[in-house]
Amino acid sequence: MATIAATGLSDAVQDYAKAIYSLQERFEEPVSTSALAERLAVSSASASAMVKRLESMGLVKRELYHGVELTPAGERVALEIIRHHRLLELYLAEALDMSWDRVHEEAEVLEHAISPALSELIARKLGNPTHDPHGDPIPTADGEIDSGSSRPLAELGPGDRGTFVRVSDSDPEALRYLSSRGIAPGDAFEVLERQPFEGPLVVRFDSGDHALGGALVVMMRVDVDVER
Repeated sequence: MATIAATGLSDAVQDYAKAIYSLQERFEEPVSTSALAERLAVSSASASAMVKRLESMGLVKRELYHGVELTPAGERVALEIIRHHRLLELYLAEALDMSWDRVHEEAEVLEHAISPALSELIARKLGNPTHDPHGDPIPTADGEIDSGSSRPLAELGPGDRGTFVRVSDSDPEALRYLSSRGIAPGDAFEVLERQPFEGPLVVRFDSGDHALGGALVVMMRVDVDVER
């Protein structure tokens, strides 16, 4: 993989690389300028101008009418920042007892300030962890990441069982909701019922039966047991 270190790049370049990576991972296709603008809460014109800058730096490639993708160099930058971010989230949660709904916002600020050397000190202090508090995989220092093969809980139906493995950290209210109901990554579950007309799923966890719907079951990703 090409080596362009995130250190020394502007915060904006780092943020765009990370956003493109996250959107590529979620939708498994090139990222449109409008999706990128929405993700970063900027105008389409601003997003388009930054994409052109990233292209000139060799961090992305564009295809007319199809969108933008990270180059290997751009992916390396994104994974370095994601590593900083997720290590910081875990450090804030474990060392400072910060709740999992707060660590994302703090890590968003700190991820740009720490050096790779400090990031590795944090990793060693935490025992070289593989996942952050939300179940998201932490890239290695070499830029490798094991994203697994999880699926959105929203895709499941009655009788499906498995393990809740990760959840988006972008909505603190949703994280507080799950926490208040005793639901966390690593918990086993069984889908009991799917209400009609796009209603919620009724899901059984050790903490009880819960009606979960809307954006929440899209945010929650699970590993499904093969045998039913």
